[in-house]
Amino acid sequence: MKASLVTEWIIAGLLWLCASIFASAERSILTDHFLVDIHSGGDTEANQLAAEYGFAGARKLPFAETLYHFYGNGKSKSRRKRNVLNKKHLAMDAKVKKVIQQEGFDRQKRGYRDINDIDINMNDPLFTKQWYLINTGQADGTPGLDLNVAEAWEMGYTGKGVTIAIMDDGIDYLHPDLASNYNAEASYDFSSNDPYPYPRYTDDWFNSHGTRCAGEVSAAANNNICGVGVAYNSKVAGIRMLDQPFMTDIIEASSISHMPQVIDIYSASWGPTDDGKTVDGPRELTLQAMADGVNKGRGGKGSIYVWASGDGGSYDDCNCDGYASSMWTISINSAINDGRTALYDESCSSTLASTFSNGRKRNPEAGVATTDLYGNCTLRHSGTSAAAPEAAGVFALALEANPNLTWRDLQHLTVLTSKRNQLHDEVHKWRRNGVGLEFNHLFGYGVLDAGSMVKMAIDWKTVPERFHCIGGSIQEPRSIPSNGKLILTLTTDACEGKENFVRYLEHVQAVITVNSTRRGDLNINMTSPMGTKSILLSHRPRDDDSKVGFDKWPFMTTHTWGEDPRGTWVLEIGFGGNRQEKGVLKEWTLMLHGTQSAPYIDQIVRDYQSKLAMSKKEELEDELDEAVERSLKSILSKN
Repeated sequence: MKASLVTEWIIAGLLWLCASIFASAERSILTDHFLVDIHSGGDTEANQLAAEYGFAGARKLPFAETLYHFYGNGKSKSRRKRNVLNKKHLAMDAKVKKVIQQEGFDRQKRGYRDINDIDINMNDPLFTKQWYLINTGQADGTPGLDLNVAEAWEMGYTGKGVTIAIMDDGIDYLHPDLASNYNAEASYDFSSNDPYPYPRYTDDWFNSHGTRCAGEVSAAANNNICGVGVAYNSKVAGIRMLDQPFMTDIIEASSISHMPQVIDIYSASWGPTDDGKTVDGPRELTLQAMADGVNKGRGGKGSIYVWASGDGGSYDDCNCDGYASSMWTISINSAINDGRTALYDESCSSTLASTFSNGRKRNPEAGVATTDLYGNCTLRHSGTSAAAPEAAGVFALALEANPNLTWRDLQHLTVLTSKRNQLHDEVHKWRRNGVGLEFNHLFGYGVLDAGSMVKMAIDWKTVPERFHCIGGSIQEPRSIPSNGKLILTLTTDACEGKENFVRYLEHVQAVITVNSTRRGDLNINMTSPMGTKSILLSHRPRDDDSKVGFDKWPFMTTHTWGEDPRGTWVLEIGFGGNRQEKGVLKEWTLMLHGTQSAPYIDQIVRDYQSKLAMSKKEELEDELDEAVERSLKSILSKN
């Protein structure tokens, strides 16, 4: 990739500018985790320094040559009582370039809900209850509404040779349904700093989250235990990083960059708090690690990051989650077994596709059946937490079919093969974008179809080089009217005539700085030159912020995939609440990401135009037939 790597890092820098969003009125937690940049010497020098200054150990960050994670005994210190002696002395050491103490922040598991959640023949006792694999109408579901894994399995693809890492609260790797597929080499515990990511015991089994996700992906088949994983011959790795009082940038970055030449897919069912008022995302190190992963992981083909879109329901918007709305992740939402939205589903324009989670009814078999702690099984896994691992399993099937797929190839395959099926969103209608691709604001491009994805993956040719273009920017402050909308336009040539010309879109970002008397009442929409309207931000009734707003926040849409970006883009900002609000838009920068050639998109356009022409022809023929029939009736009546 020519300038792609450099540009990706520039984008990472731009995203880091939004850090002021994360400022909080509460005091920060300073941890005993430190980022240490040393001049030279490698692991030996780092460990000697760590021991000399009283740290428990040091670990090299895999995405940087001189950066190390110095960690202590796990006890946090408040700002008032912190002991800075070690840091001060370490920072003065001649072997050290810089030292940065890590702040603690909040990350929560998604879909961990205390509700009653829940055909190729297999002898696993829960297999017939895994409606998301093969839906025959179990638990009042809709027959045929599933991941279509049976077609992929019948073709011989079961995830063999692919490793999926579950970044979570650990995995019960002794579980008899997981043990044979457990990849110990690729596993690590970043909470305890050892190679054994076994979940910490609690009386309420709260730390069963990762084990349940692991079973969805890699539970063994035909062993008379629990159910079957989507990719039941894949390997699963445990990355324990979520079970602690706080999260740090260095732990997230270390987890996301752990063994990227062994791990193919990273599945994350967590993120910022889903309370409808949080705007948060990855910090600097994690952004660097993700950029490094998509550019260098899997031998340069790119690590696959699968993210749960969020469980904030109609009160939240997943474009306020910087993980789910990242271009480098595949954001997955969920549907229930009859095709409706789950009550906890968030909607946003960055969601790429959907899988399945628990039903709305208290039917004990309407949840997701999978492995549970201490050798047990469960029918009660739920939330978008359950959706992300299912997607990781489908992607594992595609990677077995074609190991040369890049991270972008999988995104394109997701767009092209996901199906509307019988999904139904009561709020947002299904629409087609400018090249005829059907999408929904909540479900993305539809439910993943394993059979279709595998068939297309077998002969897939790697997508063309990716380019990045700043399509234009408005920097002058504009007032948002209390009634009505602020409407702005940007006309762009998408860098035509330059090396970074973008002709076929993949991701589009609207980098926006805006303040208002109530952030949660802001509504932001953007319309492409081909007429596709993306809802960048919906009303969030619980968000009372009046100070921070959005600072260079990259709102992302996938809805214009394949379109020609040249022409006039329209941004609309207004207020959706019942109160009189005031606001100022300070910046709108249009970021275009895509390719200069994409033959299959050309074919889609031709097919779409052909279908339109055919439908119009059929309409004309119907009108002609009706006219002829009316004429005949008229003649007959006269006779």
